[in-house]
Amino acid sequence: MHSELETMFDLKGRVAMVTGGARTLGYDGACVLAAAGADLIITSRQLDQAKSTAETICKNYGVDVLPLALDQTLFDQVQTAASQAIAWKGQVDVLLNNAGGGTGNSPAILFERDPHDIEKMIHLNLTGALWCCREVGRHMAKRHSGKIINIASIAGLLGRDRKMYERNQMLGQPVDYAGAKAGVIGMTKDLAALMAPQGVYVNVISPGGFERDLSDGFVKDFSERTALGRMGRDGIDLKGAILFLASAASDYVVGQNLVVDGGFEIWH
Repeated sequence: MHSELETMFDLKGRVAMVTGGARTLGYDGACVLAAAGADLIITSRQLDQAKSTAETICKNYGVDVLPLALDQTLFDQVQTAASQAIAWKGQVDVLLNNAGGGTGNSPAILFERDPHDIEKMIHLNLTGALWCCREVGRHMAKRHSGKIINIASIAGLLGRDRKMYERNQMLGQPVDYAGAKAGVIGMTKDLAALMAPQGVYVNVISPGGFERDLSDGFVKDFSERTALGRMGRDGIDLKGAILFLASAASDYVVGQNLVVDGGFEIWH
């Protein structure tokens, strides 16, 4: 590789914090950041999962990894984890704000959904993400340096055709999930406007559907609605976007929503 590219994507000497980094897309992000040379803080609600992932990444990539327990719906845990992360190496250069996902057991249909499940969904995916931005971002602002990458979803950009879920006997996507992820996109843009003058870059990635524990029927239906004709692949399709936004390659990119969905949105 030419030295120009090595310099552009090199993260040696940087420290990256990956929330929800023990599995799936968070794990992919942690791996690519480690491959670029960054030392890592990996968080999970289950400390044993964070420790196991930390051991694997340390062995595979030869970087230092600190595992931490974090339930980002609890503000005191966010404060503690951010303090521990910053104290570990004296800095956090990259925050991959990935933790989130579905929550609750009530139906995905808004009119049948438990209000408590709605509240938990928004608290996990939006409020918790904002708290992480707040506690790590204040450190970055003091240093006048840092990159925050929030993870949203194409759910925050478009309405869902529920028939795809119904014919495959799936629960579907709750409206509150879409609302929370749309909030992450809006939060990112305004946070970027606040923090760019302080030397902190804030951007967001909106992934599409990834093929993971899904029926063949749903994968077929989803793929047919996607321009590239397939769903996303764990371990492959999100890594480049994360590395781009974490590295010097994106040093003139701020407040942007990078959609990584194989063209689902443009065909929707």
